[in-house]
Amino acid sequence: MPSKTVTVGSAIGLHARPAAIIAEAVVNAGVPVTLSMDGGEPVDAGSALMIMTLGAGNGAQVTVESDDADALATVAGLVEQDLDA
Repeated sequence: MPSKTVTVGSAIGLHARPAAIIAEAVVNAGVPVTLSMDGGEPVDAGSALMIMTLGAGNGAQVTVESDDADALATVAGLVEQDLDA
């Protein structure tokens, strides 16, 4: 599955607000997307709760995986943004 590793841009990390924004984008894309940290178990990026279980703080490296190139690019871009701004 194609993947891209990106750095978390949100100042407080992937807490409730950024997780909800990312999950909504995945649900709207209608394709599977996963997030993982340091080779850990991937979580469903369509679930804000699962995203929050990663414990990804600001500056953490997160790997985004999806067979859909557009969804991969969209989610990777959201992870890199400061969604708290």
